[in-house]
Amino acid sequence: MGCRRTDCVERPLSQLFEKFGRLVGSYPIGFLLVPLVVSFILGGGFSFIERRTDNDIERQFTPKNGPSKKVRDFVQKNFQSNESAFSSQRLYSLGTYATIIAVADGKSNIMTKEAFEDIIKLDHKVKSISVVVDRKLTFNTLCSKANGTCVPNDLLEIIGYNASNISHMNITFPLYTSPGSSKPTFLGSTIGGVRKNGKGLIDFAKAVKLVYFLENRTGAEAWLQQFHKTLNDQESRYFTVSHYTSQSQQEEFDKVTADGIPFFSITYALAITFSVVSCLRLDNVRNKVWVASMGVLSAGLAVLSSFGLMLYTGVPFVMTVANSPFLILGIGVDDMFIMVSNWQHTNVKDSVPTRMAHTYKEAAMSITITTLTDVLGFYIGLMSDFASIQYFCLYTSTAIMFCYVYNITFFGAFLALNGRREDSNRHWLTYMKVPTEAPPNSSSWYTLCCTGGDYDKETGVEKIQPVNNFFKKYYGPLLTKPWAKVVVILIYVVYLAVSIYGCFHVEQGLDLQDLAGDDSYVISYYKQDRRYFSSYGPNVMLVVTKPFPYWNTTKRSELRTCTDDFKKLDVVSEKLYTSWLDAYMDFGKKSQLNLNSERSFMKNLPAFFKALPEFEQDVNIERKTIWASRFFLQTVHIANTSMEIKMMDGFEEKRSCKSCKAVPLITFHPAFIYYDQYDVIVPSTVLNIGVTTAVMLVISLLLIPNPLCSLWVTFSIGSVIVGVTGFMALWGVRLDMVSMIILVVCVGFTVDFSAHISYAFVSSKKPSGNDRMVDALFILGYPIMQGALSTILGVVVLAASKIHIFRTFFKILTLVMVFGLLHGITFLPVFLTLFTLCSSEKNKVKQEVKDGVVVPNVMNDRPANLMNDRPANVMNDRPANVMNNRPDNKDCSYDNKGFMTDTCCRDTMICKENLNVHRQQFNVYVIGSDQHKHPISEYDPDCP
Repeated sequence: MGCRRTDCVERPLSQLFEKFGRLVGSYPIGFLLVPLVVSFILGGGFSFIERRTDNDIERQFTPKNGPSKKVRDFVQKNFQSNESAFSSQRLYSLGTYATIIAVADGKSNIMTKEAFEDIIKLDHKVKSISVVVDRKLTFNTLCSKANGTCVPNDLLEIIGYNASNISHMNITFPLYTSPGSSKPTFLGSTIGGVRKNGKGLIDFAKAVKLVYFLENRTGAEAWLQQFHKTLNDQESRYFTVSHYTSQSQQEEFDKVTADGIPFFSITYALAITFSVVSCLRLDNVRNKVWVASMGVLSAGLAVLSSFGLMLYTGVPFVMTVANSPFLILGIGVDDMFIMVSNWQHTNVKDSVPTRMAHTYKEAAMSITITTLTDVLGFYIGLMSDFASIQYFCLYTSTAIMFCYVYNITFFGAFLALNGRREDSNRHWLTYMKVPTEAPPNSSSWYTLCCTGGDYDKETGVEKIQPVNNFFKKYYGPLLTKPWAKVVVILIYVVYLAVSIYGCFHVEQGLDLQDLAGDDSYVISYYKQDRRYFSSYGPNVMLVVTKPFPYWNTTKRSELRTCTDDFKKLDVVSEKLYTSWLDAYMDFGKKSQLNLNSERSFMKNLPAFFKALPEFEQDVNIERKTIWASRFFLQTVHIANTSMEIKMMDGFEEKRSCKSCKAVPLITFHPAFIYYDQYDVIVPSTVLNIGVTTAVMLVISLLLIPNPLCSLWVTFSIGSVIVGVTGFMALWGVRLDMVSMIILVVCVGFTVDFSAHISYAFVSSKKPSGNDRMVDALFILGYPIMQGALSTILGVVVLAASKIHIFRTFFKILTLVMVFGLLHGITFLPVFLTLFTLCSSEKNKVKQEVKDGVVVPNVMNDRPANLMNDRPANVMNDRPANVMNNRPDNKDCSYDNKGFMTDTCCRDTMICKENLNVHRQQFNVYVIGSDQHKHPISEYDPDCP
């Protein structure tokens, strides 16, 4: 049973592109100039790039609708901060601050008199920093205050700013209670690398952290900048200094975008070089040097036009968008190679419009499939929860559309103009006419430099290039061998096994330090902070969100049970728990107050807050009702993203657990705004890839005239995604918003490779699956390889970048190219031959021989013997009785190749039928001087 026709969309589109190609070939100047004018006009949008740039880390790199943002709004609304009673753990943002980490050199102890003398000098130096903003502002005028004085650094306060005290004081860790005080001081985030003796006293420490909080007011930003300048070259004999401010991350991130511009320039230089070299021909007429250069220029114009249009319309320019030009270059050059390849398979003796028509009919259809899938894939990325991804997808999808339009207009027009030069046999450089063959007795240099225009006289097309010949004569036939197919399948099984293993070891999340360059002072600070101060993590708020009868002993016991559940988590210290309610109960007990009635409970709260004013910020009282309150959990061992994920998952599990029936609880810390990415990164990635893949399948079914091959395209997408995900984990790349973007890109590029090969496979008129595979590899193997290599060259310079995002882009896109190419020219061709239903048996055409002449079955509207696209007996390129190289019927006249001429069949009906089919179904055209008639058929013998 034959295959059903599925080209109801593909066929009319192919015909439309054929007409459009003829139009471009007829009027190339207009199609060349219009894109240039449009690019010039839209390029003016780059004048807005400075004001459109938006690299705000929270706005661009955290989930837009992250749950922690809603919790922050609740905390901000219910717990008003008191500027006169500053408390860092009660901030609903990370605050405005500067910080220093001093790490002892070598294996020495920092808790020494000599080291602390330098630390105290450093502290004094910081507090002496002043700036002039309308007036002179010092640290004392800008600092956050408690009880009327600047918030001190606890350790320096403990030793009384006297370095001599450090050697003989007994300091407990992590809580220290000063003599004469009942309030303990938490030192877990102040002293790092601690070793304690048997009595719990600090015996050795490696690092000390000093923090300086400022009020969020005019002049604070200028003071922080001056702090950075002051501390940038700070040195000590006893320790190394790392510093950081609340605006350091943003400032360093803002520098990243500009650092990508030199790489972009190098990329285009490499792409032009590679394209020119890969399109070089020894033939001075058939040389495609300028064609390759225009292909790269076309991609550049697409970037210029699309980015300019986005900037004109006010779309923010985010740092992630800086990766887009590298993608567009790869896509544009890939499409260029496809069009050049199809041009080279057209008849050189045809007119330029006719050659362009044939080129567009095949190439434009192929790149339309890939463009549609790429664009829709990126538009699906607009569903992302991250604004940076949304803007990246918007810029990139628009650029891909411009790239497509410019390829079929600007580049196509130049291809046509180049075709006119070839048609008149002019030199590619001098544009002077040259002979096809060198005159007798001429030198080899004359032949090399001053001749050209040769072509294959048998087929009428340009001579096969060595790489194409490799695919046709060696690589393709090799893959048809049964043992080679077994080897390919075994390689695929190993590839899949390693990929799946890697998928189970993917780490999640974007580390904030990755937003800065490797040489940034921020990196040094992050490393020291994570190494010596990760034992104690964020001090997390545990918030009661509704009114609650705190005075009711039963309810209070239920609430304590709920909070105890949180304290039992592995990431929470059970002892380091701060509770205004527990402190109030102790206060009531010492004051002999009965706090088990609402009246007494509410009446004595003012006295409690007067005694312990810091707790007043933990209770929201309005109209004599406690609307909300909060407690604090001290997290521990939050040393990496895995522990951050574990902490967030643990809190979410306890928060949503139905065992706490007393009251709804939520958790919050300002850092949770960034940790929200862990909840959405995997679901968003899966959703985007899943929806994109489904869209790709629908497009493939519509535009590739074979449903089974469309399914194989979809299979390739899934296979490459698994491979890229698994191997990126083995390469040390985390799954974050950057890699998520490129995984969506992965879908598009995979479609590029697999769709080109699949479309060529099902469009081939060869009789068997193996022959079709060889034919597809012959036509598109080299262009696909060129596209992959050009893209890798386009991003390889990013490997040397000092910016993590660019290096991640290089790693993943390289994996995409390598695995996509491997599937496109190895795995998929083999699988298509093994599992495609339309076999060679269905290509056989019913025919009969009358009087020695092959006659087609007119009832089935079949031409003659189609085994090699010939109208008759093709074993010797003869239409009839090959024994005598002439048919038995003498009424037909034939040329010297045995093909019927126009004077054939004057009286014989059989010959007339044969000639009609020969003309109408095969659209015969003449190659050369009527020496060889080559049939070209777009009729698919597989489908009725």
